[in-house]
Amino acid sequence: MKRRQFLTFAGVGLGSMLIAPRIVFANVETDRRFVFIIQRGAADGLNTIVPYADSAYRALRGSLTIDNPIKLDGTFGLHPSLTGLRKLHRDKQALFVHAVASPYRERSHFDGQNVLESGGASPYERKDGWLNRLVGMLPKSRGEAIAFAPTIPLALRGRADVTSYAPSALPEAPDDLMMRVGKLYDADEQLHALWSSAMETRALGAVSAQRKDAANVGRTAAGFLSKADGPRVAMIETSGWDTHSGQQGRLANQLRALDALIDALRAGLGDVWRDTTVLVATEFGRTAAANGTGGTDHGTASAALLAGGAVNGGRVLADWPGLSTGALHQGRDLAPTLDLDALIAVTAAETFGLDPQETMRTLFAGGRSNVAISDIVHKQAG
Repeated sequence: MKRRQFLTFAGVGLGSMLIAPRIVFANVETDRRFVFIIQRGAADGLNTIVPYADSAYRALRGSLTIDNPIKLDGTFGLHPSLTGLRKLHRDKQALFVHAVASPYRERSHFDGQNVLESGGASPYERKDGWLNRLVGMLPKSRGEAIAFAPTIPLALRGRADVTSYAPSALPEAPDDLMMRVGKLYDADEQLHALWSSAMETRALGAVSAQRKDAANVGRTAAGFLSKADGPRVAMIETSGWDTHSGQQGRLANQLRALDALIDALRAGLGDVWRDTTVLVATEFGRTAAANGTGGTDHGTASAALLAGGAVNGGRVLADWPGLSTGALHQGRDLAPTLDLDALIAVTAAETFGLDPQETMRTLFAGGRSNVAISDIVHKQAG
């Protein structure tokens, strides 16, 4: 069965499964890619997408103020480390979303990440992840989701098959041993295929195993995602965003690495970039005011970033609540005005041509749609 035929068949089937047959593009062949990058540690949205025109910003941030943001419009600017994303924004391939948060309103990293990845309304309410449920909504015609991590993160756990890749900490096996093992499997139809696949993955990830920098992670992910028969969904974990002290330099390095990772994805995907959506999000934001140790503490709303040739970019999406004392959540945090769950659901639905309402219900039970969050991703040409 050819892919187009399978998609047509699957579209009918999924329509029945999802009760409301509103999968608009299920019978249209697609080669879209979807990459979810999680920022573990609560990234500081206020110094990533800087509200430089807010009169309270400088007073709250003190020495952490970003004095020279890359201005995006009359209200917001980018951190100076994000030069690659600035170019993508100029080319209308990057979209920034501010004052966004998941349903979680406490300050535990573990609980916040659990809610973000599971799609539940509260910590540990669900055992599987929204990204796995998204994979389950798509025709299983080629490849599988892949997680670049030692273990499969919660967002990708669930009923749909996924796999993971991470460089091993063990010493490399000699090439001679690998060759002899390969010969042992030559006559075994099943083991030969598995071994060949493992060796292909090993070769593709060799560079990343030797040099664990962000750009190599991006290039490695692009290597998998750009293959004609490769995976279409990936999740990449980044850590180090918990900046209680020394934030100025640490955040600059973190954002520079994120920028390099996305730029390497763009370069590595080549023509496939035009069909790609990259979504970057964190479990919660940080306090509006700087603390006494040159950092910020756990907060509430933050910023999310989208990049890719498929993204309807060149703008900042925000219902800006302001940073005045009365506008802050609990008197200390940027108040959430946009729902991260809705952003994820709409982005995923528009990437793959799924019905946004049905995607929201499947990925985030109890989640609410928001008409302000739409037209995030361009429709794929038929």
